[in-house]
Amino acid sequence: MREGSIWKEKDLQSAQISDFCRGRLLSYADTFDELAKNYGEESPAFSREDRQSVLAEKRIRENRQIMKEHMQEMARIMTEVAGEMIRCRPMEERKKRKIVNAMRQEGIRVEGLGYLEEGEDRTEIVLTMSTLRQEKIPAEEVADMFSVLLDRRLKVSVASPYLVEREPHCFVLEEEPEFVVLTGFSRATKEGEAVSGDNYAVMEAEKGCFTVLLSDGTGSGEEAGKDSGQVLDLMEKLIGAGYGRETAMEVVNTTWFSIGEDKKHPTLDICDVDLYGGSCELRKAGGAVTFLKREGQVEALGSGSLPLGIFQRTDTTPIRRSLKDGDYLVMVSDGVVDAFGEENYERMKLFLSCLKEQNPGEIAEKLLRAAICAGEGRIQDDMTVGVIGIWQANI
Repeated sequence: MREGSIWKEKDLQSAQISDFCRGRLLSYADTFDELAKNYGEESPAFSREDRQSVLAEKRIRENRQIMKEHMQEMARIMTEVAGEMIRCRPMEERKKRKIVNAMRQEGIRVEGLGYLEEGEDRTEIVLTMSTLRQEKIPAEEVADMFSVLLDRRLKVSVASPYLVEREPHCFVLEEEPEFVVLTGFSRATKEGEAVSGDNYAVMEAEKGCFTVLLSDGTGSGEEAGKDSGQVLDLMEKLIGAGYGRETAMEVVNTTWFSIGEDKKHPTLDICDVDLYGGSCELRKAGGAVTFLKREGQVEALGSGSLPLGIFQRTDTTPIRRSLKDGDYLVMVSDGVVDAFGEENYERMKLFLSCLKEQNPGEIAEKLLRAAICAGEGRIQDDMTVGVIGIWQANI
């Protein structure tokens, strides 16, 4: 009885802390919104009408607009996090007792069970777990136990710890998505260079979003590779912090624009796959064409946008497509496209449509070899091929 009273007191304290944190976050969000309004106000006009003054005024207005959007994005992130706190609700007492008792028999202490509502049909479970003995238990094994108890296919969120240990930690269990992906990459470095100017990154974010980033540094070699690596590093940090894709791209573009080096304009190619909804969004800043391969049909998807840092703002209109079981998304750097020569898109589409391989790595390798052969064995630019295969999960 005393133990129950203690936990009720802890639950009350947690609720009070949650309300306090939520209030602080919403207060911060309001502050950022107010700051955004200030940046949105008209800046004082220059009295002179010469070209230099007009350009300076235009630059100030653009800078103010960018700062306004950054402030609004910070306010949105804080409001969203506060909203996630609001969406947390306790689990039914009978179901909670069943889970707590079953997990105790497995040597695991479970506390603070609750739901995080995610859309109309998706539920996430938030809880605190620790082991009753000294051993460490993989969190995925625990998720499998919960799947049996709740009759739902659950997995551990990417933000949760990998292991359940003696010390209590917070975990989030989320429903398995409708689709799964496999990726494969193949690369070739420009002849005469030791380091490729292309870089790529793969991110498995929360809420069922799988992201592939590809950047091609200007030129080739170590310096180009350093530039493209910095682009991806900053994008990963911004996305991880909760920034939306458009705002994150604007931040990266502004960074390169402010450097002021006319010869440094890396590209950025983003492919987001929604594993719950079965769709993709492509965003490009100078990125080469992306191909959607569906059975024997291939569609070329490209925006013809400019690389990073040329203008203070980017045009990042997303390209959206629905996906089906067995689809492939093929991302490439411009070295691959250029190697195919005239009518390169049509030649690449024809080649991809004839491929029978199902492994993304094999598809990437074959396309890279075809590009090298099309260039008569010469590698005149860095080449990168990334393939994302999409399949419906076995339910």
